Amino acid sequence: MVQKLKLIIIVGILCTLGTWTSNKVAARMLMREDLEPTGIVTWGVPTNKKIIAFTFDDGPNDIYTPKILEVLEQYGAKATFFMIGFRIQQAPQLVKTVLNKGHEIGNHTMNHVYAQNTTSKNVQNDILEGQKYIEKWSKGPVLFRPPGGYINDTVFTTVKQQGGQIILWSWHQDPRDWSRPGVTTIANHVIKNARNGDIVLLHDGGG
Repeated sequence: MVQKLKLIIIVGILCTLGTWTSNKVAARMLMREDLEPTGIVTWGVPTNKKIIAFTFDDGPNDIYTPKILEVLEQYGAKATFFMIGFRIQQAPQLVKTVLNKGHEIGNHTMNHVYAQNTTSKNVQNDILEGQKYIEKWSKGPVLFRPPGGYINDTVFTTVKQQGGQIILWSWHQDPRDWSRPGVTTIANHVIKNARNGDIVLLHDGGG
Protein backbone atom coordinates (compact mmCIF):
# COMPACT_ATOMS: atom_id res chain seq x y z
CA MET A 1 0.00 0.00 0.00
CA VAL A 2 2.81 2.39 0.85
CA GLN A 3 4.52 1.64 -2.46
CA LYS A 4 1.28 2.19 -4.36
CA LEU A 5 0.66 5.48 -2.58
CA LYS A 6 4.21 6.58 -3.36
CA LEU A 7 3.66 5.71 -7.03
CA ILE A 8 0.42 7.67 -7.11
CA ILE A 9 2.09 10.74 -5.62
CA ILE A 10 5.10 10.63 -7.95
CA VAL A 11 3.02 10.07 -11.06
CA GLY A 12 0.57 12.76 -10.12
CA ILE A 13 3.27 15.36 -9.65
CA LEU A 14 5.34 14.36 -12.67
CA CYS A 15 2.31 14.54 -14.91
CA THR A 16 1.86 18.20 -14.10
CA LEU A 17 5.35 19.04 -15.32
CA GLY A 18 5.91 17.81 -18.84
CA THR A 19 2.48 18.30 -19.96
CA TRP A 20 22.14 2.05 -43.28
CA THR A 21 23.85 4.54 -45.78
CA SER A 22 21.91 4.87 -49.05
CA ASN A 23 19.85 7.89 -50.05
CA LYS A 24 16.76 5.75 -50.55
CA VAL A 25 13.77 6.37 -48.35
CA ALA A 26 14.16 4.29 -45.21
CA ALA A 27 12.93 0.70 -45.38
CA ARG A 28 9.78 -0.73 -43.81
CA MET A 29 9.20 -0.42 -40.13
CA LEU A 30 10.15 -3.48 -38.11
CA MET A 31 7.50 -5.04 -35.91
CA ARG A 32 7.84 -6.52 -32.44
CA GLU A 33 7.88 -10.06 -33.85
CA ASP A 34 10.90 -9.03 -35.93
CA LEU A 35 12.70 -7.38 -33.04
CA GLU A 36 11.98 -9.44 -29.95
CA PRO A 37 14.26 -12.40 -30.86
CA THR A 38 17.25 -10.06 -31.30
CA GLY A 39 17.54 -9.15 -27.63
CA ILE A 40 18.45 -5.59 -28.59
CA VAL A 41 15.04 -4.00 -28.06
CA THR A 42 13.44 -3.64 -24.64
CA TRP A 43 9.79 -2.93 -23.85
CA GLY A 44 9.94 -3.81 -20.18
CA VAL A 45 11.85 -5.89 -17.64
CA PRO A 46 10.59 -9.28 -16.39
CA THR A 47 10.58 -9.05 -12.60
CA ASN A 48 8.54 -10.02 -9.57
CA LYS A 49 9.46 -6.76 -7.87
CA LYS A 50 6.93 -3.96 -7.70
CA ILE A 51 9.05 -1.50 -9.66
CA ILE A 52 8.56 0.54 -12.79
CA ALA A 53 10.93 2.74 -14.79
CA PHE A 54 10.19 6.37 -15.51
CA THR A 55 11.62 7.67 -18.79
CA PHE A 56 11.46 11.19 -20.16
CA ASP A 57 11.89 12.13 -23.82
CA ASP A 58 12.68 15.26 -25.83
CA GLY A 59 14.63 17.31 -23.29
CA PRO A 60 16.50 18.77 -21.70
CA ASN A 61 14.13 21.65 -21.11
CA ASP A 62 14.93 24.65 -18.94
CA ILE A 63 11.47 24.75 -17.40
CA TYR A 64 10.32 21.17 -16.99
CA THR A 65 13.52 19.16 -16.48
CA PRO A 66 14.51 20.92 -13.22
CA LYS A 67 10.99 20.51 -11.82
CA ILE A 68 10.96 16.81 -12.65
CA LEU A 69 14.37 16.41 -11.03
CA GLU A 70 13.04 18.03 -7.85
CA VAL A 71 10.15 15.58 -7.62
CA LEU A 72 12.34 12.57 -8.34
CA GLU A 73 14.79 13.65 -5.65
CA GLN A 74 12.01 14.24 -3.16
CA TYR A 75 10.85 10.63 -3.50
CA GLY A 76 14.26 9.01 -3.96
CA ALA A 77 13.40 7.92 -7.48
CA LYS A 78 15.69 7.64 -10.50
CA ALA A 79 14.82 8.00 -14.18
CA THR A 80 16.28 7.82 -17.66
CA PHE A 81 16.23 10.94 -19.82
CA PHE A 82 16.35 10.38 -23.58
CA MET A 83 17.80 13.65 -24.83
CA ILE A 84 17.83 15.36 -28.22
CA GLY A 85 21.24 16.56 -29.39
CA PHE A 86 20.28 20.10 -30.35
CA ARG A 87 18.60 20.58 -26.99
CA ILE A 88 21.75 19.41 -25.24
CA GLN A 89 23.50 22.20 -27.15
CA GLN A 90 20.99 24.68 -25.77
CA ALA A 91 21.08 23.54 -22.15
CA PRO A 92 24.32 21.65 -21.39
CA GLN A 93 24.18 22.58 -17.72
CA LEU A 94 21.00 20.55 -17.34
CA VAL A 95 22.72 17.43 -18.65
CA LYS A 96 25.34 17.82 -15.95
CA THR A 97 22.66 18.28 -13.31
CA VAL A 98 20.74 15.20 -14.44
CA LEU A 99 23.86 13.04 -14.22
CA ASN A 100 25.03 14.52 -10.93
CA LYS A 101 21.71 13.52 -9.40
CA GLY A 102 22.28 9.90 -10.38
CA HIS A 103 20.00 9.60 -13.39
CA GLU A 104 20.77 8.02 -16.77
CA ILE A 105 20.77 9.73 -20.14
CA GLY A 106 20.17 8.18 -23.55
CA ASN A 107 20.20 9.19 -27.20
CA HIS A 108 16.96 10.44 -28.76
CA THR A 109 18.71 11.52 -32.02
CA MET A 110 20.15 14.90 -32.94
CA ASN A 111 17.05 16.51 -34.44
CA HIS A 112 14.17 14.17 -33.60
CA VAL A 113 13.87 12.87 -37.19
CA TYR A 114 11.17 10.23 -37.69
CA ALA A 115 12.59 7.18 -39.48
CA GLN A 116 9.63 6.74 -41.81
CA ASN A 117 9.76 10.33 -43.09
CA THR A 118 13.26 10.61 -44.51
CA THR A 119 16.16 8.80 -46.17
CA SER A 120 18.21 6.04 -44.60
CA LYS A 121 21.29 8.26 -44.69
CA ASN A 122 19.52 11.03 -42.78
CA VAL A 123 18.27 8.56 -40.20
CA GLN A 124 21.74 7.15 -39.64
CA ASN A 125 23.33 10.59 -39.40
CA ASP A 126 20.72 11.78 -36.93
CA ILE A 127 21.36 8.82 -34.63
CA LEU A 128 25.16 9.08 -34.80
CA GLU A 129 25.24 12.86 -34.30
CA GLY A 130 22.95 12.58 -31.31
CA GLN A 131 25.14 9.89 -29.79
CA LYS A 132 28.19 12.16 -30.03
CA TYR A 133 26.50 14.61 -27.69
CA ILE A 134 25.53 11.87 -25.25
CA GLU A 135 29.09 10.54 -25.21
CA LYS A 136 30.41 13.97 -24.26
CA TRP A 137 28.64 13.51 -20.96
CA SER A 138 28.20 9.80 -20.36
CA LYS A 139 30.46 6.82 -20.98
CA GLY A 140 27.81 4.35 -19.91
CA PRO A 141 25.92 1.88 -22.09
CA VAL A 142 24.53 3.13 -25.40
CA LEU A 143 20.82 3.58 -24.79
CA PHE A 144 18.70 4.75 -27.72
CA ARG A 145 15.05 5.59 -28.10
CA PRO A 146 13.81 6.25 -31.64
CA PRO A 147 11.43 9.18 -32.13
CA GLY A 148 7.88 7.88 -32.19
CA GLY A 149 9.18 4.38 -31.45
CA TYR A 150 9.74 3.86 -35.17
CA ILE A 151 12.39 1.22 -35.94
CA ASN A 152 13.46 0.14 -39.42
CA ASP A 153 16.54 -1.68 -40.73
CA THR A 154 18.60 1.51 -40.62
CA VAL A 155 17.74 2.33 -37.03
CA PHE A 156 18.28 -1.24 -35.87
CA THR A 157 21.58 -1.73 -37.72
CA THR A 158 23.03 1.62 -36.66
CA VAL A 159 22.34 1.02 -32.98
CA LYS A 160 23.48 -2.60 -33.16
CA GLN A 161 26.81 -1.55 -34.71
CA GLN A 162 27.35 0.75 -31.73
CA GLY A 163 26.76 -2.12 -29.33
CA GLY A 164 23.68 -0.31 -28.12
CA GLN A 165 20.27 -1.16 -26.73
CA ILE A 166 16.99 0.24 -28.05
CA ILE A 167 14.71 1.15 -25.18
CA LEU A 168 11.06 1.47 -26.08
CA TRP A 169 8.26 1.43 -23.52
CA SER A 170 5.48 -0.82 -22.31
CA TRP A 171 2.70 -0.30 -24.84
CA HIS A 172 0.13 0.10 -22.08
CA GLN A 173 2.28 2.84 -20.51
CA ASP A 174 2.04 5.62 -23.07
CA PRO A 175 -0.35 8.15 -21.54
CA ARG A 176 0.22 10.52 -24.49
CA ASP A 177 1.11 13.33 -22.13
CA TRP A 178 2.30 15.42 -25.09
CA SER A 179 -1.33 15.83 -26.14
CA ARG A 180 -2.08 17.50 -22.79
CA PRO A 181 -5.06 15.36 -21.75
CA GLY A 182 -4.82 16.66 -18.19
CA VAL A 183 -2.95 15.64 -15.08
CA THR A 184 -5.65 13.34 -13.74
CA THR A 185 -5.99 11.47 -17.02
CA ILE A 186 -2.25 10.93 -17.33
CA ALA A 187 -1.77 9.85 -13.73
CA ASN A 188 -4.77 7.52 -13.79
CA HIS A 189 -3.50 5.90 -16.99
CA VAL A 190 -0.08 5.13 -15.51
CA ILE A 191 -1.39 3.93 -12.15
CA LYS A 192 -4.27 1.85 -13.52
CA ASN A 193 -1.98 0.05 -15.97
CA ALA A 194 1.06 -0.33 -13.72
CA ARG A 195 2.67 -3.77 -13.87
CA ASN A 196 5.96 -5.03 -12.48
CA GLY A 197 8.86 -4.02 -14.72
CA ASP A 198 6.97 -1.47 -16.79
CA ILE A 199 8.76 1.25 -18.72
CA VAL A 200 6.67 4.42 -18.65
CA LEU A 201 6.89 6.95 -21.47
CA LEU A 202 6.72 10.60 -20.40
CA HIS A 203 8.17 13.84 -21.74
CA ASP A 204 10.16 16.74 -20.35
CA GLY A 205 10.34 18.40 -23.76
CA GLY A 206 7.91 19.15 -26.55
CA GLY A 207 6.81 15.59 -27.28
